[in-house]
Amino acid sequence: MALQPSRTKYRKVHRGKVRGLATRGNTVAFGDYGLQSLDACWLTARQLEAARVAANRATGGTAKVWIRIFPHKPITSKPAETRMGSGKGDVDHWAAVIKPGTVLFEIGGVTEEKAKLAFKRAAHKLPIKVKLIRRLPTT
Repeated sequence: MALQPSRTKYRKVHRGKVRGLATRGNTVAFGDYGLQSLDACWLTARQLEAARVAANRATGGTAKVWIRIFPHKPITSKPAETRMGSGKGDVDHWAAVIKPGTVLFEIGGVTEEKAKLAFKRAAHKLPIKVKLIRRLPTT
């Protein structure tokens, strides 16, 4: 089941630009290991779900996986072979806006080898480069 907001204030939004680095959501907060983006992109709800399923299957259901992003942005498209004009298209799918440095997934309750395997499988489903990061030790 792909993620999408239950309700929104406005049906359609402008495309916008993805500039700069992530200043929030760029550290591991819940689990022991995280999957951090190195590129900017719009990550669709389908890609997000495919990566989540791949990570869960790689751990055998023993790990706790957190999804740190949510697809809030409606992406519109017009039907094929439609003439120009007549307004903006209907909402086609939902996407999460990803900046470099954003933590996409976190995992806990498994060894580092299992976490690496799970994130490697998840990374194959994503359209961007990612890296594994560890939780910083608390003092």
